[in-house]
Amino acid sequence: MKQSATSATLGFALSVLAFSLSASATASAATADGKLNPFKSVSTSKTLAACSSAAWNATAVYTGGMTASYDNKEWRAKWWTQGNTPSTNPDGPWAYVSDCGGGTGGGGGSDPVLTTVPAPTGHALCRPDGMTISTGTNPPYCLAYDNNGREKLGTVKRRIIGYFTSWRTGKDGSPAYLAHQIPWDKITHINFAFAHVENNKISIGNETDPNNSATGMQWPGVAGAEMDASYAYKGHFNLLNKFKKQYPNVKTLISVGGWAETGGYFDATGKRVNSGGFYSMTTNADGSVNTAGINSFSDSVVSFLRKYNFDGVDIDYEYPTSMKDAGNPLDWTTANTRRAGLMRSYSVLLKTLREKLDAAATLDNRYYQLSIAAPASAYLLRGMENMAALQYLDFANIMSYDLHGAWNEFVGPNAALFDDGKDAELARWNVYSTAQYGGIGYLNTDWAFHYYRGAMQAGRINIGVPYYTRGWRNVSGGSNGLWGKSLGSNCPTGLTNCGNGAMGIDNIWHDLDEQGKELGGGGNPLWHAKNLERNIAGSYIASYGLTPTTDADDRLTGSYVRYYDATLVAPWLWNAQKAVFLSTEDETSAQKKAQWIIDRGVGGVMFWELAGDFDWNATRNNGQGEYFIGSTLTRAFNTAFKTASLYENKRSTQAAATGAIDLKFELLDYKLGDANYPINPNLKITNSSSYTLPGGTEFQFDIPTSTPNTMADQSGFGMKVITSGHTGNNIGGLKGNLHRVSVKLPSWSSLAPGASTTLAVVYYLPISGPSNFSVVINGKSYAIRSEQPYLAYIK
Repeated sequence: MKQSATSATLGFALSVLAFSLSASATASAATADGKLNPFKSVSTSKTLAACSSAAWNATAVYTGGMTASYDNKEWRAKWWTQGNTPSTNPDGPWAYVSDCGGGTGGGGGSDPVLTTVPAPTGHALCRPDGMTISTGTNPPYCLAYDNNGREKLGTVKRRIIGYFTSWRTGKDGSPAYLAHQIPWDKITHINFAFAHVENNKISIGNETDPNNSATGMQWPGVAGAEMDASYAYKGHFNLLNKFKKQYPNVKTLISVGGWAETGGYFDATGKRVNSGGFYSMTTNADGSVNTAGINSFSDSVVSFLRKYNFDGVDIDYEYPTSMKDAGNPLDWTTANTRRAGLMRSYSVLLKTLREKLDAAATLDNRYYQLSIAAPASAYLLRGMENMAALQYLDFANIMSYDLHGAWNEFVGPNAALFDDGKDAELARWNVYSTAQYGGIGYLNTDWAFHYYRGAMQAGRINIGVPYYTRGWRNVSGGSNGLWGKSLGSNCPTGLTNCGNGAMGIDNIWHDLDEQGKELGGGGNPLWHAKNLERNIAGSYIASYGLTPTTDADDRLTGSYVRYYDATLVAPWLWNAQKAVFLSTEDETSAQKKAQWIIDRGVGGVMFWELAGDFDWNATRNNGQGEYFIGSTLTRAFNTAFKTASLYENKRSTQAAATGAIDLKFELLDYKLGDANYPINPNLKITNSSSYTLPGGTEFQFDIPTSTPNTMADQSGFGMKVITSGHTGNNIGGLKGNLHRVSVKLPSWSSLAPGASTTLAVVYYLPISGPSNFSVVINGKSYAIRSEQPYLAYIK
């Protein structure tokens, strides 16, 4: 993350001189004009007479000369006022008159009256905590969730989600991965990758083309890949539905987008069409929301799910961020002109999808899920505001991988679980030495989980594990390559500086540039990495185009030694002779991550992609044996999750509230891109109830420990963190999930029905949320109705 370390100047909190005047204390006397004279006092020890004026009412209008009683005192209005709590503020509208007995005041002098609501019944009992309710629908949540809002997952307690890709068909001579190879009895969800956006609709290309792998292709003679004649279509979709009959607990979702098809798509010839994709479908060129495009796309998704028997849709939009030149360089021309509106449109997209899926579910008596592939990078998330759209999801799948790669020179783990305080990229940008960051390293899975925890229960979050490698060559420095450097040339489109990505035999799952040449990146399935560790070239390398007899990069040379860092929870291979570093995953890291998921109450695991998992196959390689496509790591997660505890199904552990009130809290007016540091939005509080909030009303909320415990306001309201979930660096993980923040209305102010107040806030690492709001009135805590819709509420 490239950021300025300049700290924002915090505004000074406003102070109010308060006098505590009890019946037996020394009280300040009033002067003739009603103002307090702090230098003259009288002794009072007698019993006070009852207040002669009616108790102050926050909703009443007072004009100059009118009196009211409040807090055992008589007060006289200096001028017209409504909702301003009587106080001794010399600039306020009230003048102290005398002490008296009584006069509690505030909203009629007693606690607000609560209106009861019917308790949830039927499917409402099964709605996951924190997921929005679509007006006018009654989706059958209980078909997918139990009455505690936890997803029904068959024999395991946590999700196991695998991406299944469309392109590993075997038709190009490389190893195929088809539906019958999926370990159906070990997973809970399959995300089919990818559909794309075409003409503002979901598309997989020409659905009647016999070469369309999703709906037209066939694999004659391949055992297990026989078509089910009961379906009108063939291809992967036919086979997925064939096996779903045998494994009804496994849900299938269609994933839309991905890195290559967020802003365009590939036509039948393999040529990329730069159509604008998600960017133009959601956002007009002027940054406004493309409502028509979003509605067209959402309607088409519903039709697509019904046609091909999918259980939901997964949105893999990379990325709706305001950070310039983020995402695929081929999309920058379209995306950069729309940056200011992308997050607003993203929220509308997910809201619209949620509503239309819920409406369809109500009609079909079938529940449809909505998920996203969620970024893990703090750089991207800084430009994604506070991810208000998370409320519309069943769950978020964090792409907690690609945290380091050959797009830059910093050699490190692809998907470390924790920070170790030594990340070379973070050190370069002074993250560890800059006070604003609190020493928190943010390129790791644990940090990414805590970011999303600010808006969601842990059980609606799944962490990503890569079934592939990332790597560099010509690495210098570091410890067996770790935290070393590798500076490259001939960088991919869009990059002026890059790392020297591993090539040839260290890069068999490589991408191609626009000229069809290999892009260095160290991309390999894990089964190939396991073979390198055993000094096995692999009998399959020719099928990936490797020619070791003529190309030195394609030859097996040197020794690949496995190393493992227990603090990071990250294994890697280091070839000292070639100075090649390959970041991997294996049995040890998978088991550690599985246990962390269990201990944290996380919803489960997602992995990219199923075809990268491994097993030892003794019959391959001319009977010498080698690692090949398998399910070792997937089985390890399944074994761990069978006996796991239930996942965490509540956003908050706060005590039960007295009731609820209609208030809206919004973080707005984020600056764009690199200007958004420090992160400095406005917090807008809107009173949507009919009750006037008196001055001194306290608002509390939670923010995630992904940011240091230093959130403050710049508007003089005195915002502060009152409970810290974590302090100090995060080596080995963040200790708690949430910080608790408090801010109060000034004592001389109030918030009338329909009114809003806005204050500028500042923090230094991105957050989702805030969430778990409470409003303290007369010393009692009230929730807000959007979070607790079934509590009795202040009307």
